[in-house]
Amino acid sequence: MNLSRKARPADRRLKATLGSAALALMIAVPGCAISGAPESQPAVMEAVEGQTIAAYATALGLKGEARAEYILARMTTAEKLGQLNQMAGGRQLALNSRINEGEYERVCAGGVGSYLHVAGAEFLGELQRVAVEESRLGIPLLFAMDVVHGYRTIFPVPLGIAATFDADDAELSARVAAVEASAAGLHWTFAPMVDIARDARWGRIVEGAGEEPFFGSAMARAQVRGYQGDDLTRSDTIIATAKHFGAYGAGTGGRDYDSADISERTLMDVYLPPFHAAAEEDAASFMVAFNDIGGVPTTANKALLNGLLRSAWNYQGLVVSDWNSVVELIAHGVVETRAEAGALALLASVDMEMTSGIYAADMLAAVEASPDLQAALDASVLRVLRAKERLGLFDTPYAYHDGAREAEVMLSPAHREAALKVAERSMVLLRNDNALLPLKAEPGKVAVIGALAGDARSMIGSWKAQGREGDVVTVVDALRTRLGEANVTYELGAGTREAADPAEIARAVAAAKAADVVILVTGEDYNLSGEARSRSDISLPAPQRALAEAVLAAGKPVVTVLMTGRPLDIGPLDHEGASILVAWFPGVEAGPAVARTLFGDAVPAGRLPASFPRRTGQSPYFIGHYPTGRPADPDLAKDSARYMDIPITPAYAFGQGLSYAAFEYGGLTLSSGTLAPGGRVTISAAVTNTSGVDADEVVQLYVRDPVAQVARPQQELRGFARVAIPAGETRRVAFTLAPEQFAYFAPSGQFEADAGRIDFGIGASSADIRLTGSFRLTAPIVAAGPAAAMATPVTVSEE
Repeated sequence: MNLSRKARPADRRLKATLGSAALALMIAVPGCAISGAPESQPAVMEAVEGQTIAAYATALGLKGEARAEYILARMTTAEKLGQLNQMAGGRQLALNSRINEGEYERVCAGGVGSYLHVAGAEFLGELQRVAVEESRLGIPLLFAMDVVHGYRTIFPVPLGIAATFDADDAELSARVAAVEASAAGLHWTFAPMVDIARDARWGRIVEGAGEEPFFGSAMARAQVRGYQGDDLTRSDTIIATAKHFGAYGAGTGGRDYDSADISERTLMDVYLPPFHAAAEEDAASFMVAFNDIGGVPTTANKALLNGLLRSAWNYQGLVVSDWNSVVELIAHGVVETRAEAGALALLASVDMEMTSGIYAADMLAAVEASPDLQAALDASVLRVLRAKERLGLFDTPYAYHDGAREAEVMLSPAHREAALKVAERSMVLLRNDNALLPLKAEPGKVAVIGALAGDARSMIGSWKAQGREGDVVTVVDALRTRLGEANVTYELGAGTREAADPAEIARAVAAAKAADVVILVTGEDYNLSGEARSRSDISLPAPQRALAEAVLAAGKPVVTVLMTGRPLDIGPLDHEGASILVAWFPGVEAGPAVARTLFGDAVPAGRLPASFPRRTGQSPYFIGHYPTGRPADPDLAKDSARYMDIPITPAYAFGQGLSYAAFEYGGLTLSSGTLAPGGRVTISAAVTNTSGVDADEVVQLYVRDPVAQVARPQQELRGFARVAIPAGETRRVAFTLAPEQFAYFAPSGQFEADAGRIDFGIGASSADIRLTGSFRLTAPIVAAGPAAAMATPVTVSEE
């Protein structure tokens, strides 16, 4: 296709600028054809020869809201519907492949407001030029993509980023992604996913921050800041999308897209706080969930979208559907026709429809016959125009289309260094029973075993954007570089899907027996977790289990590196004497990050953002469980809320992770034994690195309200800090809490906190509480929002 279109074709520009009430748009069919427009809209066609409506508004000195309203008042109904139409400009594996002559005509006709699955600064610059200079309205397009954990420089998967337990790392990852994506012509990412995920069977747990709503809220805020910066008009920022609004992570049985049949209290206290935090952080976009809550599909949930999001939260940003979720209202069984589906979504204030094309192709007659739909349409169009104003696109529409910048920033040394840093900090040391780690600088002969050790595709995860396998340094390659080819033997042993080959496993066992130390890289491949990748059995894939059992039986020291996108039942890996490092899917710097951690150049301090169950049947397992009338008791002689065939604890709990260093906690202080409305209480502890190794410790604060109007969780996170503590030194970590941080969704329908005792504990994980105490709330209070969405100020000082 000839991309230089500036001299083409004059007749299209003529059609686009005709100041006649006879101009309307055949949006369902590509092209700028003229057909009969409603005679009731003569003012709609106001234009000045040679200028678009947007350009004329700018010439009048209008900016921001005034310009958006001026443009809206001069749009036809068909053009308005076109602004709400997001088209797929390609496919994930073939970006831009659907941008043909017909799409240029659609743009010229005002029949589309946004494209996804597109990229390329110069390519998209030409498409933008057609929208800005050749269409009647001159409204810029929004270009979008799922940029989830990096654009070209791929960071660890989001669950791995969360494992850093550092909001700064989450913000850095998003910032680098925004710099690269914006340089490639993109304005908008469908990230972060802030769904709480308590069930490890759900494949999309890989895409979020895990099980805990306070923690998820902190990660949501950080990623919104990273993508959007402090000024969205800067050309290195992109719109963030908090997704998937509702309770997408609560699907029955951990099945993707399935119904969430949960209480209003669970929705408000657990699943919605990260969205509330994202809204407070001014996320410019929200995406609705595919699934339903109690039979009401989120895409048509007026109570949730209009009543809560728009009214109670006063959120005025852009709401987008998920892929085809509007037309899927038919499959939900709440409408019969496409037009009815579109009407439900539009009346629920779903502003932009992704890919199913109902708004543009099926809604014209319905909207023109309904004042309610007309009002909803105008409100949605105005929100779309505001988003484009926030990005500065009406004033600088080509700011994102600098080919030289695109070439300069992709996979830059600084970006790779950031990816390495975050990957190292994401590593979680689960076991190190015999202090096998860190390995000696010269460990002798090393056998690297497992197909995943050389699987570059898996190391960049399922949402790889424009990441490439050739950019990845694999684990085996990094170890060969570090130790020398002659000192490293590599055997695949077994894959993750095909039945294990006994001969391959025998070769792996022989290599293990001939080695001084074995590095077993095992787990899932990238395509076993992600969207539509729920699993009924989250134990090690059968070939990996067979390989692990054989290698472990060889009798040599074994370090296990676990590649995964979810908590797993790790079965035979979890044995006495084990050394286990969870590496997740670590990104383009996977190999160096793993190698540096194994050899002690980087000291692991990552923590689990989601609990690892002992068995699949223990899922969902999470720390926010209610105590019940018969709390789980380790004594099987007592009838309690437990499984009889496994212990009452998970294999590894939320917040758990070890270090090569050792830390002692002491010096607990409490600023006051009471907390009054409007007051604050500060809890602090002294944490000492008692080892000879400089390292980070993740200090965690948990609380419990033991007596309330309704049962309260046994543990709730209310603060965390990843603190660098040099060997032999002490740091005092202080958390400051407000009464509102103990509020819950009460029977009154408000967020309330009751007067009474609050218990707290500070420690290294939810299962390793070192210091405990309590204070009293002196009076009941009503809070404005969910407690888990509130940030806790943390200070760190030397002692």
